[in-house]
Amino acid sequence: MKKLSLLLIFPAILLAQEKTVAPKQQGKYDTNKFSQMYDLLATPNMFRTASGAPGPAYYQQQADYKIDIELDDKKSKLNGSEVITYSNNSPDSLEYLWIQLDQNQAKAKTQTSLAESEKINPVLALEGFSSKYLKKDLERGFNIEYVKDSKGNPMSYTINETMMRINLVTPLKPGEKIALAIKWWYNINNYRKEGGRSGYELFEKDGNKLYVIAQFYPRMAVYNDVEGWQNMQFWGSGEFALPFGNFDVNITVPADHVIDATGELTNRSEVFTPEQVKRYEQAQKSFDKPVVIVTQAEAEETEKGFSEKKKTWKFSAKNVRDFGIASSRKFIYDAMAVKIGNRVVMAESVYPKEANPLWGETSTMTVAHTLKSYSSHTFDYPYPKAVSVSAEDQGMEYPMICWNFGRPDENGVTSKEVKNGMIGVVIHEVGHTFFPMIVNSDERQWTWMDEGLNSFLEYLAEQELDPNFPSRRGPAKNIVPYMSGDQKFLEPIMSNSETIHQFGNNAYGKPATGLNILREVVMGRELFDYAFKTYANRWKFKHPTPEDFFRTMEDASAVDLDWFFRGWFYSTDFVDIGIKDVKQYYVSETPTTDIKDVKVKKGRFGFEKGPFVYLVAGDNAEVSASSKKPLKVEDVKSLADYINQTFTAEEKAELQSPKYFYEVEFNKPGGMIMPILVEITYEDGTKDNYQYPAQIWRKNNDTAKKVYATSKAIKSIQIDPKLMTADIDVTNNSWPKAEVKSKFD
Repeated sequence: MKKLSLLLIFPAILLAQEKTVAPKQQGKYDTNKFSQMYDLLATPNMFRTASGAPGPAYYQQQADYKIDIELDDKKSKLNGSEVITYSNNSPDSLEYLWIQLDQNQAKAKTQTSLAESEKINPVLALEGFSSKYLKKDLERGFNIEYVKDSKGNPMSYTINETMMRINLVTPLKPGEKIALAIKWWYNINNYRKEGGRSGYELFEKDGNKLYVIAQFYPRMAVYNDVEGWQNMQFWGSGEFALPFGNFDVNITVPADHVIDATGELTNRSEVFTPEQVKRYEQAQKSFDKPVVIVTQAEAEETEKGFSEKKKTWKFSAKNVRDFGIASSRKFIYDAMAVKIGNRVVMAESVYPKEANPLWGETSTMTVAHTLKSYSSHTFDYPYPKAVSVSAEDQGMEYPMICWNFGRPDENGVTSKEVKNGMIGVVIHEVGHTFFPMIVNSDERQWTWMDEGLNSFLEYLAEQELDPNFPSRRGPAKNIVPYMSGDQKFLEPIMSNSETIHQFGNNAYGKPATGLNILREVVMGRELFDYAFKTYANRWKFKHPTPEDFFRTMEDASAVDLDWFFRGWFYSTDFVDIGIKDVKQYYVSETPTTDIKDVKVKKGRFGFEKGPFVYLVAGDNAEVSASSKKPLKVEDVKSLADYINQTFTAEEKAELQSPKYFYEVEFNKPGGMIMPILVEITYEDGTKDNYQYPAQIWRKNNDTAKKVYATSKAIKSIQIDPKLMTADIDVTNNSWPKAEVKSKFD
């Protein structure tokens, strides 16, 4: 510490010196981290308001589907036909329609594969070498047999990679509908060998397959007020943007398969045995534990044979943006009821025997917990069910259904790591029904709007399930290695999905951590929770943008968050706040040379004549916590006289008697603004905690000072003792400087 002198602010007077102030730079948003985000956000309009809410002219399109598909289990092939009824609710006449053909991303020599850099791997497994260099490319992608209008006439269309343009003879005017029929087929991929978000898993011991089917039908693209058609190609990372609609889907499979899918099963008595129907009815009344509907014994018996017969399952789903299917003769099926608001929702799981006992004990209970937790932070879950499907090496979401990894070993033993990983992915994927399946953000453009928000809610659900749950994403300390990494491999969160180097950290971890910091540090839980719930309710069953989220969080809380969103979402700035200097002072009536000519302001324009009280740095400034001769208040005659003449006996009894005075200077080597969290420990072991808002940096981006007048000597000062701000360097967080163990230690 330095031995300098300053003046006491006591009582209600300011000690000031004339100083020269550098002129402020005007219009420099990049240098003023508290600038409002007018330069970054889209201009509000009648579609989307400045408050972050949908405007009076907000609209969204609707796409309704009637789909018939058949699964050829022997050939791993899917045949389908559909009728799409598309409603143009926009104010625009549409010359053409865009349809997504996401299966085409798996075709050989697509733009996706050509856009990736390659290098020789000197060591390859035999199967991998054979697949890469010896075998012919597999036939993948959609095969479109026809596109017809409502009268059966062929329609003109053009396929561009993963997008198909339907060329309309007459523009589709505002308020009009159009129906078109498409027939197609494709070969289903073995996702464990080829990759992909859906496909089949082969069980080599018994020859059975477990299908998780998605992106299986030509799907309407989104048309909205923000960018017209969202027809960005599917490159593999950025997922899906889809309109809402109603689905009626008939799924024909081998008669011994068990299916679960998006929507309500409308012919249960035709596809289950009477005993299984009774078990399901029991499950509808079981709120404390799952009821097994298709037992393990039944599944084991079924998987021994391969039926040549067929069975059609019929599902109906209202107001969903997509559809997913799980089908296998290996499936065990259990379910339970969950009370959400004034409704009963079914939590369900389907899984092979290889997933037991872990899945039977854990999956459906975790689904139920997730529905309750997410509903409490957003809105009551509106759909009739939520399904968790055991699909190894998967983690993917669709309305009301998701695939999740995590199984025991061959002996049925589950490690703690596998169990926690499985619970985490079930929470995450079930949670996706809220974001983006209901709060329907554009995943093709902004991955963080669904993955980041969902990872944050996953963290809350995990901690509500078990306060000691080892959550990967959410705690501020967990994002530090990423934020302190090489800037060449960091992008702002507000980056397109396909341009991100570290996808998980950027799109999942950093947004989740940012929301957690907002909730725990910047806003507080009450303000944050209200604002976040407002956003969820404003935009459920609608298409929000990042601006809608940013604006709503401010609009509903009265907290200026532009500095936070600018730094955390639009930059790669990191948090690093330290203690630069600590000085101790004692009370004196005699000014030092440094301060004897200082004028003391009184009011706005006048100056105080005295007498004055001075704070003077002591000789023992470096060891302020062990000051030997602090001057007590009663030892200073003029101060004592002032107190006796000014205060009544009752008022004097309430006065504090500070003996120690400290000036602490904080600095900010990192570029990211953040509140300062300070913990002071006194020599008697007691502690005080202080939190200074981010605005403490608003006039000086480099340093900030705070004064502590205490009756006890300070032993130590610690910044962010609970690691709540993602500070990347804690070596400068302590006074006296504390030793930080190395990774080796």
